[in-house]
Amino acid sequence: MSNERIKKVAGLYIHIPFCRFKCMYCDFYSSSDKETLIPEFVKALIIEIEQCQVETKDLEIETIFIGGGTPSLLKSKYIHSIVNALHKKHKIDNVKEFTIEANPGEASKERLKNFLKLGINRLSIGVQSLNPNILRFLTRTHSPSEVFETFQNARDIGFKNINCDLLYSIPNQSWNRWSKDLKEIIKLKPDHISAYALTSEKGTQLFRLIKEKKITMPLDEQKSKWFLDTHNMLKNNFYMPYEISSFSKRGYECQHNLNYWKILPYFGYGPSAYSYDGTKRWQNINSIDSYIKKLKSHKSPLHFSETINKKNKTNEIIGFGLRTKSGIFFDRIPKVYSRKFKKNLKSVMKKWERVIIVDKNFIKLNQSGFLFADAIAIDLMI
Repeated sequence: MSNERIKKVAGLYIHIPFCRFKCMYCDFYSSSDKETLIPEFVKALIIEIEQCQVETKDLEIETIFIGGGTPSLLKSKYIHSIVNALHKKHKIDNVKEFTIEANPGEASKERLKNFLKLGINRLSIGVQSLNPNILRFLTRTHSPSEVFETFQNARDIGFKNINCDLLYSIPNQSWNRWSKDLKEIIKLKPDHISAYALTSEKGTQLFRLIKEKKITMPLDEQKSKWFLDTHNMLKNNFYMPYEISSFSKRGYECQHNLNYWKILPYFGYGPSAYSYDGTKRWQNINSIDSYIKKLKSHKSPLHFSETINKKNKTNEIIGFGLRTKSGIFFDRIPKVYSRKFKKNLKSVMKKWERVIIVDKNFIKLNQSGFLFADAIAIDLMI
């Protein structure tokens, strides 16, 4: 047997916290009035990458994801500087999937072309809806025509891996409108579709409007029916679900997100970004100004750090595993918890027998079971 260490797979995440306009439902950290800070922010980000103390030589960096915010707002020269810094700090020659997020109408054909030249090979477009009224409700600033233009531009210049993000179960959205959107997106033949039911997250404008009874969300019964009907429509068009909200053509599953769900290491740069090395998880401060100030002074932008014990990691394996089509592999449950897990599984099988699939090697949920994934995970946890 070779003495060479087996390399673990890891991902890199870069958080770009700038938006032209803050969407009313979004709880990711971003700011819509600080674009003048972009040059200073990029300098700070490069300092953070350069002074990173985490040793990654025994890790195979296979994925990079530039998210936000709206990363495509950054000029190509800034993305170029960031990618150069990553090359100097990490071994990223073997990266298989390099994603950048873009909003329709906010990434010119020339900018997309430059992204491709930098090695970015996957584009994630924030479509959300093709209905002008729904887009206005969601406080999105693009038009439906800009969706088609951005998508076609990306294809024309050579992007062979494109994801479209979509939202459904939105107040005043009919099934006919949603299914029409879905059919129009399917006609574009993207390689991946993310279809999320709109949820109300604490701290968002949507959360406040619901609390003030100015907005009423669709009933749970409708959300459940739409969830199942959406899954069926996408499957019938060869977009296979591999996670609760993620669908792809064969071979186009998002590897970066799969790494998260498999609890593999990842390292984040930028305000609010999380990192995880297999033992510890930490997060940066979620303030652009404080982030720049700290890094200018060559101080750490760290907000908090915690050690993930074996029990908590096991529960994460359970929670994330149930969200995926492959489910939870029994051999990932540590032996010290296997008896407790099997005991929990017995009661779960009685309670949820219609939606759970158990094999000698794994436990997973059927399509209807995805509706109850969180509740089942809680029942299974150690």
